[in-house]
Amino acid sequence: MIAAEDCVLVLLAAGRSERMGDIGSKLDQPFLNRPLGLHVAIALEDMPFKHRVAVTAGTRCDYASHGFTVVENDDPAVGMAVSVRRGVAFAKSVGAEAVVIALADMPRVTASHIYRLLDAADSSDAVVASSDGHSPKPPAVFGRDQFDFLLTLEGDAGARDLVRAGRHVVTTPAELIDVDTPEELERLRELVHAPEARTRPATTSTALGDLT
Repeated sequence: MIAAEDCVLVLLAAGRSERMGDIGSKLDQPFLNRPLGLHVAIALEDMPFKHRVAVTAGTRCDYASHGFTVVENDDPAVGMAVSVRRGVAFAKSVGAEAVVIALADMPRVTASHIYRLLDAADSSDAVVASSDGHSPKPPAVFGRDQFDFLLTLEGDAGARDLVRAGRHVVTTPAELIDVDTPEELERLRELVHAPEARTRPATTSTALGDLT
C-alpha cells in the first residue's frame, strides 16, 4: 500500500462545463446546500495527505479554505491533460510518492474508497483506478514512477490505455457519478432527496440510470 501521508491529492476543478448551458461553472451549482465542486474536497478533508492541490478555472469554490494549494489552468479548452500536468508537476516538486487524482464534479466519492485505492497501490509504478464493475474511472492513484509519463499527456484521453491496464477497485456506481449536464444534476438531486430538487422544475431525465 501507499500511505496517504506520502501522496498529493490532485483535484481537477477546471472543466469547461460546456454541456451545462449558460450557467457558468457547474462546480458552483448548489447540491445538498453547498457548491457541487466542494463535496469531494470536504469528503476527503480528514485524510492526512502530504499536500492538496486544486487545479481550477472559473469556479468560485474556495478550495484554499479547505487546505488546498490552488493552481490556475489558464487554458482549460485544450483538455484535461493540462490540469493533470499542473497537479503532477506540483506533486513531483514536493517529493510525493504518488498522486491521487480526483474530479471535482464527482460529489459522492468517499474517503473509504480512496483508502481502498491506496491499499491496492503496491509499488512506485502503480496505477489503480476506480470501477463501477464495467469500466475504469477516476479517482485514480499513480505512483511516482508514472509522473514523467503523466507530464507528457495531451488532450483528454492520454492516460486511458495506462488506466485500462492498471488495477481496478470496484465500488457502487452511485459513488462514481459525475455531473456533466443539467439533467444529470437534477436527477442526482432527486435521487438523494436534496433540498434543491424541491425548488427547481422536475425532470424526467434518466441520464444517470437507476442508482437505487
